[in-house]
Amino acid sequence: MADRLVEVYTAASPGEAEIIKTTLLAAGIQAETSREGAGAAYGFTVGPLAMVSILVPEEDADEAEALLDAMLRGDLDDDSDAINTD
Repeated sequence: MADRLVEVYTAASPGEAEIIKTTLLAAGIQAETSREGAGAAYGFTVGPLAMVSILVPEEDADEAEALLDAMLRGDLDDDSDAINTD
């Protein structure tokens, strides 16, 4: 993974973050998650301490944001070709 990661999305919960991360990985975009330490330590799943940042290499940020925008609009379907943003 590249040295410089940028945030492309803030998920409201760890579950949502996992869905977003998996979607990006399936499209060939490396992704990581990051969350506030107390939220992780205490296992918060709602509220500000449950929020999770989705990070991707800076050079993939535009592609990741376009994919996430399409996902949020409902433009993706179950066809695996639909997540290929090349």
